[in-house]
Amino acid sequence: MTGIKEPVKTALIMEGGAMRGMFTCGVIDVLMKNDIRFDGAAGISAGATFGCNYKSKQIGRPLRYNKKYSRDPRYCSFRSLIKTGDLYGADFCYRELPDVLDPFDRETFRKNPTAFYIGATDVRTGKCVYHKCSDGGEKDITWMRASASMPLVSRPVSVDGYLLLDGGISDAVPFRFMEKQGYRRNLIILTQPEGYRKSRTKGLPLMKRMLREYPAVVRAMEKRHRMYNRQMKEIMEREKKGISFVIRPPQSLEIRRTEKDPRQLERVYRIGRREAEKALPELKRFLNA
Repeated sequence: MTGIKEPVKTALIMEGGAMRGMFTCGVIDVLMKNDIRFDGAAGISAGATFGCNYKSKQIGRPLRYNKKYSRDPRYCSFRSLIKTGDLYGADFCYRELPDVLDPFDRETFRKNPTAFYIGATDVRTGKCVYHKCSDGGEKDITWMRASASMPLVSRPVSVDGYLLLDGGISDAVPFRFMEKQGYRRNLIILTQPEGYRKSRTKGLPLMKRMLREYPAVVRAMEKRHRMYNRQMKEIMEREKKGISFVIRPPQSLEIRRTEKDPRQLERVYRIGRREAEKALPELKRFLNA
């Protein structure tokens, strides 16, 4: 017996929420500016597509490209939905944008030792499956797209033998998954304020018709609000016990899921920065305990 304690593995865990994810962008930019590092990270939906910039160390990137291209019909529009089957244009968002218009730093992503996981919903089972990213290349980007593919306005994404939709359908905040991977001291970024509880999905009748090929997804959507509310209760319990550290908005962000106004995107991003800066001293103590 040497008496030497094993280091505790830390993780950054990011909820989705479409453009509420601008709050997360503000938080992770403060983390990067202050060189706050984690052994692992996990994102669901927007938590994956925006959160990946933590591993590539690209401060300000998702705010920048969302403000610049949010009104571009190739990025997000009903025209794209009608033409391609995806509200968020797959080729524009997941090829032209990261490859050409605002390059994703794949080399830094690959070299950064932080393990990065993405969750998406298997349409055949209704369960969340996870992918550990390797290099930020085509497969990783496809998993990000899958994780953020909202039902009804996105086509299921085929990758690694799976057919996938939005990870938030089956696992809104992947804290339990990360705990199973051995991460014991975790920062959880939420995009709803304390006390928020999700209601039953209003579009279920339409989903039952449109997604009749995937009954497991419909069943997952039927109980999604219960899953989410149970997770919020469990996260609050972990927070009170000092097991997890939580950064969340102080109140409802009042932003549309497909917000296109750059001023609103900037506003929510700034809220994330403020909350992270306020929490920074306590967060450092938590991670170094």
